[in-house]
Amino acid sequence: MPAGHGLRSRTRDLFSHNYFSRSGYIVLTTYLRTFKIGDYVDINVNGAIHKGMPHKFYHGRTGLVWNVHGNILKRRIHVRIEHVQPSRCREEFKPRKVQIDKLKVEAKARGEKISTKRQPEGPKPGFMVEGATLETVTPIPYDIVNDLKGGY
Repeated sequence: MPAGHGLRSRTRDLFSHNYFSRSGYIVLTTYLRTFKIGDYVDINVNGAIHKGMPHKFYHGRTGLVWNVHGNILKRRIHVRIEHVQPSRCREEFKPRKVQIDKLKVEAKARGEKISTKRQPEGPKPGFMVEGATLETVTPIPYDIVNDLKGGY
């Protein structure tokens, strides 16, 4: 185990770029992307850009944009735009929320209470197997003499 405990210790592979997919110039899309306050972002450190690089602890984490210059995890860290990308963590949640709100309004109009929790899929219903014939199989008793001669 290395003795150093510096700011970027043990990040040789963590911040390195894959030769085929991420090497070369940084694409302009990185700089032209707009983030708004309240957006979720994934912190993915780009080792080629040293300015505004977050600590290795935050690499791979998801946070909220709290300022147009930075991003938030519970600790409010400032990160440059090269080290973040839009998160897909709420893609499934947003349409589900719209559907749940619609169901709540309909249930309130009927005077009912509904459960909005997602339920796991239950067991499949039982069925009877028809047309199958039973065949009784019995093992052949072991004969050591036959086995020594070369078997059956």
